[in-house]
Amino acid sequence: MQLNLIINNRLISSLLLAVLLTSCATNNSKDEDSASVYLQLGVRYLDLNKLETAKENLQLALEKEPNNPQVHNALAFLYEKLNDYDQAQDHYKKALDKVPDDWGVQNNFGRFLCERGDHEQGMALLMKAISTQLNDRQWLALTNAGRCQLAMNKKQSAKAYFKQALMLNDAYAPALLEMQKISYQNGEYWVAKSYLQRYLSVASHTSGTLLFAVYTERALGNAELAKEYQNLLLDKFPLSDEAKQLKPGLQ
Repeated sequence: MQLNLIINNRLISSLLLAVLLTSCATNNSKDEDSASVYLQLGVRYLDLNKLETAKENLQLALEKEPNNPQVHNALAFLYEKLNDYDQAQDHYKKALDKVPDDWGVQNNFGRFLCERGDHEQGMALLMKAISTQLNDRQWLALTNAGRCQLAMNKKQSAKAYFKQALMLNDAYAPALLEMQKISYQNGEYWVAKSYLQRYLSVASHTSGTLLFAVYTERALGNAELAKEYQNLLLDKFPLSDEAKQLKPGLQ
């Protein structure tokens, strides 16, 4: 599952990256300013999936400002990607203790808890993130709440959360992806196909979208198109679990 970090700092652009690196090397700024620069660099490297460099910068930010909740928030996300869930939870807790009403931290920590199986506490945090009037991107928490409901085998309530997310942002790819799956599973094949088309207008195929596209077109009787999707899946994602599901049928 793709993770999205929500943090109250903008991701710096590639153009600014070199400028900031030079600034870090030549200027003696105050601790707060230095921490902000290291935080932005750490988040940027996280975005580029350069995890070791991200960790170095975020640890420097933590040294400069050990009580900065957004540094802890970013470190928690980093440790998630490193599969160090104990460290991740520790940093999420520290971030939340310092800013209990921050909807970004609530969303990140709530998603994390749901994915670790603590659905009740995770949903409680996600509901806080959804309900706050300061949250101008509620579709993120709504989608995470939907996924949490799916993990609890509550498909109908999950569907409601995904639909609500798409009412706020009709081009949000993760919610469109989830609705493609649910629609297929509910036997709504034309609806599933429609969600896939909407998804592809804003994002690229994944192994998951291709697998459900194969199943959907088969269900609609479009054998030729199903075969095209199947070949695309096996070509682009040959080692994926989805490809393995199809391979026995090819032998």
